Amino acid sequence: MTRVAEQRAELESLRREARQHGQRTLLQREHGGGGGLGVSGIVDGRHDAQACQMDEVATVSGMSSPAHPDVPGGVPSPPGGHALRIDRRTPPPRHVGPLPVVDETSAGGIVVLQFDGVHHAAVIARRNRAGRLEWCLPKGHLEGTETPEEAAIREIAEETGIVGQIVRRLGVIDYWFSGEDRRVHKVVHHFLLGAVGGELSVEGDPDGEAEDAAWVPVAELHSRLAYPNERRLAEAALVVLVGDA
Repeated sequence: MTRVAEQRAELESLRREARQHGQRTLLQREHGGGGGLGVSGIVDGRHDAQACQMDEVATVSGMSSPAHPDVPGGVPSPPGGHALRIDRRTPPPRHVGPLPVVDETSAGGIVVLQFDGVHHAAVIARRNRAGRLEWCLPKGHLEGTETPEEAAIREIAEETGIVGQIVRRLGVIDYWFSGEDRRVHKVVHHFLLGAVGGELSVEGDPDGEAEDAAWVPVAELHSRLAYPNERRLAEAALVVLVGDA
């Protein structure tokens, strides 16, 4: 016999005893027996019967009845009377703090050489982040204690094979971009250089980023260079070269 069945049998026995007790008390009252409960508390023995019923409710509620009845289609209440709770709210997004900022400085420019009275510039082809081949000006990071001018001469020689001499400053390109773990503030110094030696080649590029190099007439750089800022620098260089002619 289960625990609940045992309790119900015990409660039924208590009811029978209560009814018998109520009847005996009523007989005693009618025959002038000793004290007992007042008439209002023993009519038909209902006082003790109601007490037993209350005990039954309290006992069953304490064991398995929920604090609130189950709602059809809602969350069921487990034994003990504590309704289950399901939090359906979307968890808050993972907090991402600001990326650290890194300053980077590079230098490069336009190194020119005259062929048949026409100024040509040495440019290189390299892959962008999407893997597409683009023509651009040679340039790279400053190393150690280099000045922008020294870095420009070295980078142009490494990426094009042409040794140049600084003629004048052309301008500075300043921009931002983001990587996976940082934001980069990039500053690139550009110079106009005159070629004084070397042979056009990408074999000396230590990073292997330059895939090709070519001499392009300065007046045609606007249609060859991939980046608008570099095209504007080429226009500035053409103005200088034409003015010096």
